[in-house]
Amino acid sequence: MPIELGLGTFGDITYGPDGKPLHAAQVMRDVVEEAVLADQAGVDAIGVGEHHRADFAVTSPEMVLAAIAARTTRIRLGSAVTVLSSDDPIRVYQRFASLDAVSNGRAEVILGRGSFIESFPLFGFDLNQYESLFNEKLDLYAAVIKQQPVTWQGTTRPPLQNQAIFPKTESGTLNTWIGVGGTPESVMRAAHYNFPLMLAIIGGEPRRFAPFADLYRRALEEQGKPVLPIGVHSHGYVAETDALAREELFADYKRMRDKIGAERGWPPFGKGEFEREIETGSLYVGSPETVARKIAATLKAVGAQRFDMKYSAGPLSHAKMMRCIELYGRKVAPLVREIVG
Repeated sequence: MPIELGLGTFGDITYGPDGKPLHAAQVMRDVVEEAVLADQAGVDAIGVGEHHRADFAVTSPEMVLAAIAARTTRIRLGSAVTVLSSDDPIRVYQRFASLDAVSNGRAEVILGRGSFIESFPLFGFDLNQYESLFNEKLDLYAAVIKQQPVTWQGTTRPPLQNQAIFPKTESGTLNTWIGVGGTPESVMRAAHYNFPLMLAIIGGEPRRFAPFADLYRRALEEQGKPVLPIGVHSHGYVAETDALAREELFADYKRMRDKIGAERGWPPFGKGEFEREIETGSLYVGSPETVARKIAATLKAVGAQRFDMKYSAGPLSHAKMMRCIELYGRKVAPLVREIVG
């Protein structure tokens, strides 16, 4: 399989030149501009996350992706991730099938549980049903994506009997990944439904995820299914030099990390941890050459064919992210392909 290099953003609320947070509307417009640049720079895919909290602008990735579709020609357009547990699988399919239509077949979905729980009370779902909601909705989505009349029954919604669902995609399918945080059960679920696997590696040594990738490949083989892609999603930032990249990212990354950490009982994020994550962990920060070598090493260690870098980090400015995207597409991506061969 060819090596693919993507980018991802959660639409983090950034700060303007006056040091004040920008309105979410401006952030979403900036995300569109960032994706347009990614398309021009040769990036293979752009993912936009779904969140329902004040520090992220995007609650409906499909709407932002549709705006991107109108201004791009080749880059694939996906979610990062769609929180399926608190959504309706049929509506997820319909929204992305519509995106697929207006983008000439470039839509893809990454389904996951999400790392935040705000959507559960917002949409009236019981957190005590965390497991059953995701499992049943994934099962229904897997039936819907076949684009045949659906007969299905579960415990979390009314049953369906020979129900036709529209629109159908021109290709007859909708590219769908399962986002996994690192449990064997999640890996086996992706193999069971025959969906490509996207490993979210957001801390620690990336090589520790290699056993999950091996488990996934073995499960597909044992079930008589074809080989499917494996992807990795991690945070990163590219600048002209290693020193500049670290200097520009640290304060904004720390602000984002500490805000989330305060909600979850984590200690403050320090410079030492930042440096360790860059050197041996899952932060891909540095010059194009440094970041390319680290991405290539991860792809080889895990046996993955795709790498998506989350380039946004809290209040990190739009201008810095635009430069990062340019370097990632025009320098990092070609170097990775050259190294991996």
